[in-house]
Parts: sequence; structure tokens; C-alpha cells
Amino acid sequence: MVQILVILILILLLIFYMFKEASLNQVLHQTITFPDYPAGFKDMKIFFISDIHRRKVQEAMISNLEKQADLVIIGGDLLEKGVPVSRVEYNLQLLKRIGPLFFVWGNNDYEVEESKLLKILKEYQVRVLRNESVIFRAPNGDSIAILGIDDLSQENDRLDLALHGTEFADFKLLISHNPDIIAKMSEEDNISFVMSGHTHGGQIQVLGFTPYRKGGIYKSAVTTLFVSNGYGTSMLPLRLGAKPEAHFITIKKE
Repeated sequence: MVQILVILILILLLIFYMFKEASLNQVLHQTITFPDYPAGFKDMKIFFISDIHRRKVQEAMISNLEKQADLVIIGGDLLEKGVPVSRVEYNLQLLKRIGPLFFVWGNNDYEVEESKLLKILKEYQVRVLRNESVIFRAPNGDSIAILGIDDLSQENDRLDLALHGTEFADFKLLISHNPDIIAKMSEEDNISFVMSGHTHGGQIQVLGFTPYRKGGIYKSAVTTLFVSNGYGTSMLPLRLGAKPEAHFITIKKE
């Protein structure tokens, strides 16, 4: 009986620890350099957050970042079924204080009525990149293309459409909720950097192991892949060994 009680106490303590870990608020400041980043641009500052799901973004987390980012990128799963509109609006209001908002679709975003989500995004002047790109040009003629891909799991991704018109861009950055997009990329696409989330870093790692891709920066034969652990959780509000995170990323010339 005593042994069972001890085991139950340990389980409850572990669950409490996992809940506290899932509730953490941290912004990782990271600098990433690229040899092909065009000299005509100053360093690009991006606030990246993905997989918000049911969480409410904490004002204290972003209070010292107001108007600090050139772009605020929401890398999919802004919400999921059952999340109140008021919470989505609150999160967008806060994130908008950091910089102009960009968004790509994640798999859980499809759990709500598409037209309602698009209406909210339009109201808060969020630029939705859905198999398309936006190109920024420097005074000297250099250009940067920001590409956004729709979610892979819904088979709505069209990399060819996102690449259209970017052939002569000096630097290409692709936003994809799902990091598996790199399997569909080729060296000829000339995409230097991919930003993604989706995996939650495994969310719950057992002895450091997880079947899902951990958050971090990975080099592949065709690009540099950035994967975030994400900010929220799926199913249960628990994490272990994969702390929630948002990112303030500076991209500069190597």
C-alpha cells in the first residue's frame, strides 16, 4: 500500500512538473548567417512563433520587443478546434506590437471554419502566404523572397506556386508549418532557409528520445532548416524535455 502511494505521489509530481514546463515563456535570441544573404539589406530581424494552439501569449514575454522585428511570422497552428475567437484576437493584438504579421496555414488551423479565420486575419492585417511569395527589394536592386507554403498534411502544399516569380531573388526564405517540406525541395529551388514548427520538439521526450524532430537548426543537402519546439501543446498541456519557445532571429551575411 505504501509503495503504491509513493508511486502515485511521484506520478502526480511528474505531471505537475510537465504542466509547469508546458507553461514556460521563453524567447530564444538567435543569429544565423548566410554567405548568400544580399549586401543591399541590413540584418533581417524576425520574431517567429508557431503552434500556439490554445495558449494565451504572455505580454511579459514580448514587452521588450515592441517594434523590434522586421517581420513577425506565425508558423501555423495559430489555433485549433474550441479556441475562442477572443483569444486569437488577443494573441494577434500582442504580436502585432512587435512588427508586421505574416502567417502560414498549419494542420490544426483547418479544424475551424476557414472563412472565419481568414476574416480575423484580415481584420488584424495579417499577410497570409498560401503557396505564394512576397519580394522585398533594396535600393541597390538586391531582393529577398519570403515564401509561404500551405500545410502538407492536408496535401494543400504547392511549392511550385510559391516559387513562381522568385527565380531571380538573391535570397529565398521559405515558411512551412511542417519541416517535411524539405523532402520536396531540390537544389535548383535555391531556397537558403526554411522555418518550421509542427513537431513540438516531440513535446514529451522519454530519456531524451522522441520520434519527432527536435527543435534546432539542421543542415541538409538543399537548405538550412530551422525547427521550433513551438509555443503551445497538442492534446494535453504537458511537456517534458522539449520546452516551449518563441524566437527572435537575426539573419545576416556571413
